[in-house]
Amino acid sequence: MAHFVITPQWQGSGSARAMQLIDGAEAIAGDLPASACTRLEVPVEAGESLDTGIRRASSLGRIRDLVRDAVAARSEPVVVIGGDCGVSLGALEAVAAEDVAVVWLDAHADLNTPESSPSGAFCGMVLRAALGDGADRLRLARGILTPDRLVLAGTRELDDAEQQYIDEHSIRRVLPGDLVDPEALVAAVADTGASRVYVHIDLDVLDPSVMTGVSLPVPFGPTASEVIAAVRALRDRFPLAGATIAEFSPASADAAIEDMPTILRLVGAVA
Repeated sequence: MAHFVITPQWQGSGSARAMQLIDGAEAIAGDLPASACTRLEVPVEAGESLDTGIRRASSLGRIRDLVRDAVAARSEPVVVIGGDCGVSLGALEAVAAEDVAVVWLDAHADLNTPESSPSGAFCGMVLRAALGDGADRLRLARGILTPDRLVLAGTRELDDAEQQYIDEHSIRRVLPGDLVDPEALVAAVADTGASRVYVHIDLDVLDPSVMTGVSLPVPFGPTASEVIAAVRALRDRFPLAGATIAEFSPASADAAIEDMPTILRLVGAVA
């Protein structure tokens, strides 16, 4: 049974709806067993950039440490519930190893650096930071996660710098249409040579027709059933090193209720 670390971080978002990420994390937590949850006290203040080129970097650095320590303290797999997808940085710091592949289920690659980012929002840089690039305070040591152990899945909106990085490092991709076959994702992870898997799910990976409560919807995504089947197939083949479910940004309490059945199915597939 997985443990859940509730992390209502909003500071990594570049959306005008950023504060709704707090509501989203709390809505998910409200449907999880309290005994299986650790709630982190996320700083309420926005924070300063500290000349990093990353908006709100000071708060993001503090939350990174909180997540890392909370995940490292558990013996069982941990599912981090965001908040924005920057919550994955601390979790990956705690669990990444040479035998762990990272599956990044996201409409966006999140592979920008402070120099290439069009927004300065950390949510668009977190995966690149996990690969060792970016500002000192918000990146992992190079080599903790390497491009050959990364699989982008469902990704369909890329900035030019992200596409260049993907091409230069031959990063594996499972396109939205490929997720019709759950074994496509399993095969991509098997090709990395990893024996365990970390699964990051940004809810905007789903087609907007099935998930409305996201800040940056991108059309032509997979269905919830396709993503759930792919994650279950991964779990059948590989032990779970950890997971993230992030970027739930409901416009209202009623809207949150509409999306929750899909989110809970994803939670069940992962945990």
